[in-house]
Amino acid sequence: MFCLLFPSFSFSSYSSSSVLILSLLVTNIILNHTKYHNKFIYFLQYYNTLSNMKIDTLNFFCFFFLMFSSVSSQLSPTQKSAMNNLSEFLHNQASSLAWPVNTDPCTWAGVTCNSVANSVTKLTLSNLRLTNSSFLPLVCQIGSLEVLDVSRNLLNSIPNEFYVSCGEISALKSVNFSWNRVSGPLPSFKNGFFSSLESLDLSHNLLVGNIELQLDALVGLRSLNLSSNKLTGSIPINLGKLKGLEQLQLSTNQFQGTIPEELASYKNLTILDLSLNHLKGSIPPRIEELPKLEVLVLSGNMLSGEVPDIFSQNRRLQRFAANRNSFHGGIPSGITRFLRNLDLSYNNLSGSIPVDLLSQSNLQTVDLSYNRLVGTIPGNVSSSLVRLRLGGNSLQGSILGVNFAKLQNLVYLELENNRLSGKIPADLGSCQKLSLLNLASNRLSGELPAELGHLKHLQVLSLQLNNFDGKIPDEITSLSLLSSLNISWNSLSGPIPPSIANLTNLEYLHLQNNFFNGSIPSIGSFNHLIELQLGKNNLSGAIPPMPQTLQYALNLSNNLFEGRIPKYSFEQMVNLEILDLSNNRFSGEIPKSLIDMPSLTLLLLDNNKLSGIVPEFTHNVTIDIKGNIGLIFPPPDSPNTNQSTASHKRLSVASKIAVVVGAAVFGGLIAILGVFLSRRLLYKVHDIEIQPKQLEFPVPLAVESRILTTNSTHKSNIDFSKAMEAVSNPLNLILKTKFSTYYKVVMPSGVSYFVKKLNCTERMFQLSSHGSFGQELEALGKVNSSNIMTPLAYTLAADSAYLIYEMAFKGTLFDVLHRSSVTPLDWASRCSIAVGVAQGLASLHGCSSGPILLFDLTSKTVMLKSMKEPQIGDIELCKVIDPSKSTSSLSAVAGSVGYIPPEYAYTMRVTLAGNVYSFGVILLELLTGKQAVCEGTELAKWVLRNSTQPQRWDRILDFRVSRASPSIRSQMLTVLKIALACINASSEARPKMKSVLRMLLNAR
Repeated sequence: MFCLLFPSFSFSSYSSSSVLILSLLVTNIILNHTKYHNKFIYFLQYYNTLSNMKIDTLNFFCFFFLMFSSVSSQLSPTQKSAMNNLSEFLHNQASSLAWPVNTDPCTWAGVTCNSVANSVTKLTLSNLRLTNSSFLPLVCQIGSLEVLDVSRNLLNSIPNEFYVSCGEISALKSVNFSWNRVSGPLPSFKNGFFSSLESLDLSHNLLVGNIELQLDALVGLRSLNLSSNKLTGSIPINLGKLKGLEQLQLSTNQFQGTIPEELASYKNLTILDLSLNHLKGSIPPRIEELPKLEVLVLSGNMLSGEVPDIFSQNRRLQRFAANRNSFHGGIPSGITRFLRNLDLSYNNLSGSIPVDLLSQSNLQTVDLSYNRLVGTIPGNVSSSLVRLRLGGNSLQGSILGVNFAKLQNLVYLELENNRLSGKIPADLGSCQKLSLLNLASNRLSGELPAELGHLKHLQVLSLQLNNFDGKIPDEITSLSLLSSLNISWNSLSGPIPPSIANLTNLEYLHLQNNFFNGSIPSIGSFNHLIELQLGKNNLSGAIPPMPQTLQYALNLSNNLFEGRIPKYSFEQMVNLEILDLSNNRFSGEIPKSLIDMPSLTLLLLDNNKLSGIVPEFTHNVTIDIKGNIGLIFPPPDSPNTNQSTASHKRLSVASKIAVVVGAAVFGGLIAILGVFLSRRLLYKVHDIEIQPKQLEFPVPLAVESRILTTNSTHKSNIDFSKAMEAVSNPLNLILKTKFSTYYKVVMPSGVSYFVKKLNCTERMFQLSSHGSFGQELEALGKVNSSNIMTPLAYTLAADSAYLIYEMAFKGTLFDVLHRSSVTPLDWASRCSIAVGVAQGLASLHGCSSGPILLFDLTSKTVMLKSMKEPQIGDIELCKVIDPSKSTSSLSAVAGSVGYIPPEYAYTMRVTLAGNVYSFGVILLELLTGKQAVCEGTELAKWVLRNSTQPQRWDRILDFRVSRASPSIRSQMLTVLKIALACINASSEARPKMKSVLRMLLNAR
């Protein structure tokens, strides 16, 4: 090559190393820069002089190469001008743009050049908060551009000039507009334009409408991502005339209809993601004709039918996810023949697990949880398996047949909520990588094997609600990484081993409902423990100092403790919210030091032998003292009188108060019953077996009743007279929120429903116009979202309204997060709840008839059908409340304390942005595990105060969850950023719910 360019040049005087360097220079530079021919000859002549001076050849040519490359990297005047114009425009709206003036554009951040061709090939303008898209035509002046990335900005449109000008750039291969606010229909790409475009990413925007032929002209398209928009209609099938598409991602839209068989004509498809749409029907058999398909994701649709046997012959398919659909029937044999990841959870699959399903050597994760599977777990399990989830089925038999000794890669084993029996196999201790073991809610029995102590990486051990007996093996107390130990609700006995103090990383310790005896060992060294459940055992003796880190609950109820309540055991627990000492033999006075526990919200002292005057607690503390005949409240005129003792929660529990006020016996029974309900049904801290006398209550007289749902099953089940009988009996009370009271009713068919009574105690409730009220509810019933509690029927009485809903069997999000005594929610469940609430709220805000606002969005108004299926309640309040007629305090309309946006103090208006703020607080509850008001401080304010230093954000997160894995920690930190945006002090700066939803989905 060199000889062809420079025939007169002689190499005789040059070393072999010099010749090699010269050849490289010619090949990489001079070949495309013949204008430098004479200059290059000059440098060679100059080298002759240097060589006579014995200058090192290699050093010289390295210097020459660097200088020559610098010269050759200069852009042409046209491209320099285009880049300078672009820089000037962008600097006006992007202060973070690091493009120093009067410098080479090829050195600017986000700019990639081809030094050989003296041209710009790639522009990355991501995450600059750009709002004005007028700069895009300037970009199109760069004729050499191959890649354009303007993702993660605030652009709300793409000018038509962009599609014309940039469409003529023959080199352009990739365009990325993801994570913006681009709205309107998908533009049409004309023939002859974008002829070389291979990748188009418009995901996470606000695109609407159908997709028909808009993309068919993109002859070179290989990757298309339109996920997280508002696209409707059917799944498109015209996606490039040459059908060369390799990746198609259309998740999180509003596509309807079936999966089109025509997709099978795209033979190069490797990724097909149609998840989180409204697709129905079955999986078309022709999907089998995609020979290169590696990933198929159909999760979160309404697909039905049987899972087809079409994957056993596809050698390239590695991931198949079809969870959260309505598939039924059995699991086909051979489905995992070549798969690595299979997720069919949350369907209606039945039958047994195929014998060969878990045995394939390539298999890494299997999730079949929450179906209707029966039979036994196959014994032949692949040694490559990392995660096995079979919980929430009806599997039976023993797990002794599984050869756990060979499962050296198993990290997660979740078999909870089945009917498994027998003993825990000793060889389970051979799974050296096991981090989570969940065998809860089965019928397992026998002693806990000492071999569990070999699981040195175990962090979560959940064995509750089984039939285990014997003692706690000392070997288990050597699991130094254990953060959650739950062996409650079994038949374990003996003393709690003192060596349990070795579990210094414990955050949750649940030993309640067993037969443990003796004293509590010294556990004050626990530096991370936030919940301790020891209730319903036979413990006695002195109570040692409790860990100062306890936060959620300390439950010592139903034991044999006696003597005075030791104040030194509890006085340092400044974060504790619930203290349960009930049903023991404590005597003497209530220590006044308990008043100084700043975070205490619930104090249970009932059924002891306490005496003296009840100390004055703040109005935030609910106490239960019944069954202590020696306790009295101070006289009404005493300076020590608690101003809140006339409340339902405080004074109704004491029979002496009933005597003081001259209440009748019947009134006393009502008071005791009210306390029983408020404590048993709302707080659920411990289960005291009280059987109150059955009382008769008047049934509300219905004025009008109407069924709203079109579902024939619900229509046949709903019995209005049965519903009214249910609400007349306080024993059916399930939940009480600011504006509503929920009752459980079992219809004659045996199906349970919620009946919700609207608490119409204020003038702001407008129920006088029955006809319009029914019309409003009927409109709400048409809101299309599985994450919203929509009314099925209603009954109007003279003084109130009663609405009937499907039952949410898991209770409220508040109870699960803050009052549950079982293992805390994992991140997958919390994330699903966050996404579900965001989807519901986004649907309400985007309702076609106008946005539906929520007056009280809290974790108490979010119901859970399952641990991953939330539903927003109280959506009808906006139709029955007139804020102008409210006579209550600031929070009466705006919501609950801790969730009220700061601007409400001066606007007195419920707004979309205010709803986003309330949702942000719920996100913070999911992230931190703390209540909306904690330690007397609003959670949002506490987080804002502690988020000023991003490097310390780890301290904000719920450590029980964030420590599970680096990926979970990373996701939680990403969601924390979203939550911080939602609780921004400026309502204008908060994102819209659609944007919040997109961000959450992207964080998963």
